Amino acid sequence: MGERVASWAIPAVVGVAALVSAALWLRSSPAGEFILREPGADRTGAAAVQEEPKELHGTITRGMGTPAEVAGSWTRFRGARFDNISSEDVPLARSWPEGGPKVLWSLPVGEGYAGAAILKGCVYMLDYDQEKRADAMRCFSLADGQEIWRFSYPVRVKRNHGMSRTVPAVTEKHVVGIGPKCHVTCLIAEDGMLRWPILDLVREHGAKVPPWYAGQCPLIDGDRLILAPGGPDALLLALECETGKVVWKTPNPDAWKMTHTSIMPMEFAGRRTYVYSASGGVVGVDASDGSIVWKTAEWKIRIANCPSPVVLDGGRIFLTGGYNAGSRMIQLKEADGAITAETLFAYEPKVFDCEQQTPILFDGHLYSVRSDGQLACMNLDGKVLWSSGAAVKFGLGPFLLADGLLFVMNDTGTLTLVEPSPGGYKQLAQAKVLDGHDSWGPMAIAGGRLIVRDLTRMICLDVRRP
Repeated sequence: MGERVASWAIPAVVGVAALVSAALWLRSSPAGEFILREPGADRTGAAAVQEEPKELHGTITRGMGTPAEVAGSWTRFRGARFDNISSEDVPLARSWPEGGPKVLWSLPVGEGYAGAAILKGCVYMLDYDQEKRADAMRCFSLADGQEIWRFSYPVRVKRNHGMSRTVPAVTEKHVVGIGPKCHVTCLIAEDGMLRWPILDLVREHGAKVPPWYAGQCPLIDGDRLILAPGGPDALLLALECETGKVVWKTPNPDAWKMTHTSIMPMEFAGRRTYVYSASGGVVGVDASDGSIVWKTAEWKIRIANCPSPVVLDGGRIFLTGGYNAGSRMIQLKEADGAITAETLFAYEPKVFDCEQQTPILFDGHLYSVRSDGQLACMNLDGKVLWSSGAAVKFGLGPFLLADGLLFVMNDTGTLTLVEPSPGGYKQLAQAKVLDGHDSWGPMAIAGGRLIVRDLTRMICLDVRRP
């Protein structure tokens, strides 16, 4: 492999205490007894705060991989439509052979929970290279996992339940990632060249790295990149993808900070908005100019706000989280030109909630892995229709829906295939596909290839119908 040093360099960020991207609970038995993980519990060394180098130099490394000739894509966190549902018509298997789906490739990754984005036969992941102490945007082949290129820059990150935990956003032109300490890179998707200087949200926009590092995933909307720094003068921020130039900033009079949630687009009252769960409440921002359209302080989570808002029809938004937050359904209403948010119903923890992942809306019902580990189904009026039962738990694992099938991962790498139905829990297949632990990274699927990971390994499964 050859190496080439990019010309960009920026001032570095002062390190912060190493923390994890979700409400992380260490379960000590299948029965569901668990111990709360406190921030900083597994830091190594005497201090988590270290001086970064004064300049960051990006390095491109070329690999031997080539893009796969596989149709299909998964272009960002929760997929193209932000619903965690594949729209592809690839028929998928409804049962698996003994041993589970075929593993097409497997590769080691840095400790963390970073998920994949997929486009034009390429898999993109914002990894952390522990040996070189560097964030690394990696591009590898969907066919065999061979690396095509990587762009890396040095950032010191202390271990605390892993390092990486975001999903890139990719288009035909660009791939954008957010690193653990809020460094934003915009690269040319084809070859990994830096499009504009690395953006340090802490130094340049006053962001504060949230507890457990950055978990926010970038949003590319048309020709703009939308971020939520939670800085004094920029609650949200829009940039030109091509140049990195600031288009607009959202004022932040309440000093709300960045959380682990990601920005979700929403159409309401003839206006396109961005919905974001910040540290002090939820806000809707006008997509055209960044102005605040509505906000509410009724929903906030004390320690870590992780699941993203679920946007529903008719101006409804479902909010949920861990640390005893429970869940809440809010309704937007317009009157005299003003938009307000009212609570329709709220639930205590374990009724219908989710600690780390984001619920899926499918055929008028919400599906979620509750904080007690059970998979559950609720209608949009707030009636819980069923849960998988105390003997069937999934911990903090991710879930994804494709071809009318729900793929659900548990903490230790067991993948379960479920038929989503309001009629009850129906398990179709189950297999141990990963040998590690903390298999919490968001899944991605394209062309019948399902990408999953645990703390240190990523694999690609062939889940197509034979």
